[in-house]
Parts: sequence; C-alpha cells; structure tokens
Amino acid sequence: MPTTYPKAAPSEVQGLLVLLNDHKGTEDIARLADDLDLEIDEILPAVEYAEALALLSIADGRATLTDIGRKLLAGTITERKTILRDQLKRTTLFRALMRALEGAPEGRLSEEEVTRLIEFTTAPADDFVQNIINWGRYTELFRYDANERVLLPSRSRPQSRNSPPPGRGGSTREGKAVPNQVAASPGSSGSGSAPRASMAHATG
Repeated sequence: MPTTYPKAAPSEVQGLLVLLNDHKGTEDIARLADDLDLEIDEILPAVEYAEALALLSIADGRATLTDIGRKLLAGTITERKTILRDQLKRTTLFRALMRALEGAPEGRLSEEEVTRLIEFTTAPADDFVQNIINWGRYTELFRYDANERVLLPSRSRPQSRNSPPPGRGGSTREGKAVPNQVAASPGSSGSGSAPRASMAHATG
C-alpha cells in the first residue's frame, strides 16, 4: 500500500462503512455526505483512509464495499480489530512505525521520535500523530503510556519497580485513554460527529 496518513478516527471509518452497508454496499460519495448533512469534503478523510485500508473501493465518485469491508462489518469487535490491524500492517506508515518500535534500544518510542519518523516520510506530523496513536492503540498494534508519552510494544509489558502487580489494585499508566483529537480535513469542521454516531450503533 502507498504511504497514507490517517485523517479520520477508527470510529469514523467504521461508521462510514456502516452507512455504506445501509445503502446496499455501494453509493455515490456525494449522496453519503447528503445523508449525513455534511459537505463532501467533510467525509473525504474517512473515505480516503477506508480506501487505503482496502475496506472500500472508489470509482467515478462512487464508493463500494470490498470483501474485506463486508467481512469487517460482519465480525465481532475483536474480529474487526484484527482485520484493521492486519490492514494497517500493510501500509507503508505503520510498517515503518512498527520496525522503528521493534528496533528501538529501549523498546519504546517517544512522541518526538514518532514525529521525526513521520517528518522523514514527508507527512504533516503535527496534524496526524494523535490519529496514528489512536489507530495503533485501537487495533492493539502497540500500547501508549500517557504519562511518559511513549509507544510501547503490544505484548511485552515491563513494569517499573514501583508498579503494583496485576490484580492487586492500582492501574497501569499505559491503560489510560488517549484523547481522540481527530484532525479535520482542510476547510472542514466537526467532520466526525455523524460517522461516530453510526459506529456507536454498529458496535452496540
């Protein structure tokens, strides 16, 4: 897959797929925007990233669910995360990010290091770092320590000497949520509200 940077949150992309499925799996993008009472450029970030993850295809201004997109909608929340994780691993951005994390001497990447990595690949880093972190956390590609602001491997969970043992009370820092600050597309405002509402309906 080409280098593509998420401008929409996981909930927005999945909410878009739910809406498209309600249209029997294919619809003009302009019509989808009308149904959400949005301008077309307000849903383009979700449309473009869904296409980048091969969840839908676009031809002549019309979006159509792919087999992968249909499989995602038919799956449980865990199955959806697995599908999205597999698709993210195929993108240039997340492949590079995971290689950097795996090769980091201390097994962690700071937000500054993530920013430098994205700047090296010519992405507008300041706009998208939060979304990159949100996608990685949601699909469990990696964890995020909100206090130290670092990415950590998804499986290896080293604890500091002062950390309470699991199940003995207290909370681990990496369990804290990251604010979902979605970068809006140029010229748009509040683009994610309606797709996120669809996602809430889809996941129960």
